[in-house]
Amino acid sequence: MSVEPQASHYLADPAILAVQDWLSDEVEPARFPQHEIRFRNQRWAQAVGLGDLSDEEWRAHFGRFRPLDGNLPYPLALRYHGHQFRTYNPEIGDGRGFLFAQLRDSGGRLLDLGTKGSGLTPYSRTADGRLTLKGAVREVLATEMLEALGVNTSKTFSVIETGEELWRNDEPSPTRSAVMTRLSHGHIRIGTFQRLLAIEERNHMKALVDYCLKQFPGSMPPASAPGRDEPAVILMHQVVERLADLAASWMVAGFVHGVLNTDNMNISGESFDYGPWRWLPAWDPGFTAAYFDQTGLYAFGRQPEALHWNCGQMAVALRLLVEAEPLLAAMGRFGELYMVAVARRWCWRLGLQARGGDEDAQLVAACEKQMRESGRQPDEFFFTHRGGKNAEGELAEAAKEYQPIHDTHEYWQDQIPQSMLIEEVEEIWSHIDERDDWGPFESKIAAIRRMGEAHGPSPAPAGLI
Repeated sequence: MSVEPQASHYLADPAILAVQDWLSDEVEPARFPQHEIRFRNQRWAQAVGLGDLSDEEWRAHFGRFRPLDGNLPYPLALRYHGHQFRTYNPEIGDGRGFLFAQLRDSGGRLLDLGTKGSGLTPYSRTADGRLTLKGAVREVLATEMLEALGVNTSKTFSVIETGEELWRNDEPSPTRSAVMTRLSHGHIRIGTFQRLLAIEERNHMKALVDYCLKQFPGSMPPASAPGRDEPAVILMHQVVERLADLAASWMVAGFVHGVLNTDNMNISGESFDYGPWRWLPAWDPGFTAAYFDQTGLYAFGRQPEALHWNCGQMAVALRLLVEAEPLLAAMGRFGELYMVAVARRWCWRLGLQARGGDEDAQLVAACEKQMRESGRQPDEFFFTHRGGKNAEGELAEAAKEYQPIHDTHEYWQDQIPQSMLIEEVEEIWSHIDERDDWGPFESKIAAIRRMGEAHGPSPAPAGLI
């Protein structure tokens, strides 16, 4: 996906209505006492034909959730199950969000507008269905940074402060509230398929596979792949390809998602739902983002393993439709696809033309070794060594045959790179929390987007969404 999306006309396409009877529940949005726009993603609004909305129209659609013309007549809370820290939970679903609308961008891709903090649903359990303003601010910062670093991520579309006081165990309370809207390539999760397996809905499983293949098209399996003409097998290969690239993109970005449960795995391969995320302060495979991840299950270095395990749960679910052999064959591709994606994305971020094969693997290994030994923060490392500059020892030897990308953007002349370490996130929030000063937040977003312009188009391979 290019850094700067192309403008488009508004084109409503509520495709999910064909399957919504057994995939979701109609819900009512919460009514909030206040509707103060705090973030409006104008460039992505233009990409889906909503850039000309007035502020009052914006509040009506993304604060009060008045339906968009020709779109879903009512919000839909999606049904799904999931493994949460490897423990199966059948009592989950959209608990504080819903699908609000579906539309097409200039490339014809189906996009969802989904919410977070929009009120109670049948799946809220003991929660209040709300979102803290700090949580919304953190999600904006995460998605903007990931987009700039070439990661296939949801886009934070809107944040509206709602004027309620919320009480949370992990934040000083009472704290401010918000409702957020995200733009993403669907909200169909691995957990969506797990639910259909659990209730043995074979016909609905088949219909969901067909929906995903139609609405989120991808590449065909290799010619030698067993069962390559079976729809469930085709989808399995596509999910493996997308999640292998997603895992690679997080590793090259130095990003730790924190909660890689199967209900947080979008079959489009798009990163979404940002809670306790962190960027690495140093290259440490054992670094964790969530204070409650006491075993390090989702530590930085275990993220590829976690996504591979989640692919396995997708395969288990699809056994409702096909035999195990072709699904296992798709699973077997994950490791090689991941390594190829790491090499491609690593060279892209380092500003070098990838060579392919062992040379790229040696370059990655040399970089990792130098980061571990020096303790240098990854953003600083990639910035300092952009184009192979300042390389010494093994890294200099590994990089000597590479062709540098010609960088013309002024960002590369800056004294220090952009980063998103937790200390800066907390500092940005403190300005908002203590003085209602949004200046540092807005300046950071502008700086991150400038960095994204300097990096250029994402290195995601052709055939992925």
